[in-house]
Amino acid sequence: MKRPVPQSLGAAPARASRRVALAAIGLVAAPLWLAGCASPPPEEVKPQRDLAFPPAPDEPRFIFERTIRSSADILPDERASELRRLVTGEQTRGEPLSKPYAVAATRGRIFISDTVTRFVHLYDVPLGKQFRIGDEEGAGQLIKPIGLDVDAAGNLYVADIGAKAVMVYGPDRQFLRKIGSDKFFSRLSSVTVDPAGENVYAVDIGGVTSERHQIRVFNGKTGAHLRDIGKRGSGPGEFNLPRDLAIGTGGRLYVVDGGNFRVVVFDKDGNYLQSFGSVGKQYGQFARPKEIAADRDGNIYVVDAAFGNFQIFNPDGELLLFVGERSERDGPAKYMLPSGIAVDEDGRVYVVDQWFRKIDVYRPASLKPEAGWLARRPAPAPAR
Repeated sequence: MKRPVPQSLGAAPARASRRVALAAIGLVAAPLWLAGCASPPPEEVKPQRDLAFPPAPDEPRFIFERTIRSSADILPDERASELRRLVTGEQTRGEPLSKPYAVAATRGRIFISDTVTRFVHLYDVPLGKQFRIGDEEGAGQLIKPIGLDVDAAGNLYVADIGAKAVMVYGPDRQFLRKIGSDKFFSRLSSVTVDPAGENVYAVDIGGVTSERHQIRVFNGKTGAHLRDIGKRGSGPGEFNLPRDLAIGTGGRLYVVDGGNFRVVVFDKDGNYLQSFGSVGKQYGQFARPKEIAADRDGNIYVVDAAFGNFQIFNPDGELLLFVGERSERDGPAKYMLPSGIAVDEDGRVYVVDQWFRKIDVYRPASLKPEAGWLARRPAPAPAR
């Protein structure tokens, strides 16, 4: 989900812009056939300390903070104390991510959809607990969860491409209702909800044989279909394989138009305003854009699976910064198949990589490590 940052990023320094241009050139040339593979990821590279973006001598805007591969990376270890692990060499345990796709984060609760295990992981950092959502038989069972979002009340919205519906769960993880059906969707790809939970925006990616390349808007309380935004095409306000949507300042709607290699912008009523981006190898362009997020200043974050990074734009589509690089070897800010992105209330950015089965977390440079929701961690349980 797409949540706020506490400061304006400002314009990227000239030196950073030049580095952006150089770093972006040639990224698209990396092979894309790996997207469908299921081989285990290469050996992990240990994280560096204080990995900053942009790098010195420019003023840092974001600091790489941590990588999450399982619940053990974010929650207290209930089976072994730190001292015992040091003495015995015992490894931390936890439920690993199998094939994460999307992420949403709010108030220290991290939701991660997993297309292999077919449920949503919930890591509740302040409580120090983990939960599964949608894995129990019944009306709320998930088939293939992909896109995620959370409203201000803590309700979770899951785009289930298998069920061709948006599944809604309450803050206590109980199933509430189902929005949409195969009557409405060809290939449901993502879901976004406004903070009040009144409007649910479900993205239908369509396909070669489908004309449903559009945003379908529903009443978040009743599930009633309200209207559609866009249609198949390449003109203003049209889509070719739309992927995701984010809500910016003033209710602006930013849609990743994957097949047209751009972001299309609408006002809160769905009226076309502008678009930015194009296909290419240069910074500010796109090769395989996937998910999108917005912060409270209206800055827009777009993850690109081909570039192996995410780019940050101001509300008018001007590039501010890019973070990450494509790599066949895992490590901080290195990606082979990034797919999801979210920004929480503290401005922390969460990036999903399907290939390396991880979530990378970045902290705004203005936020102290001990500040924010992720710092509200309970003490580890006593060793047994």
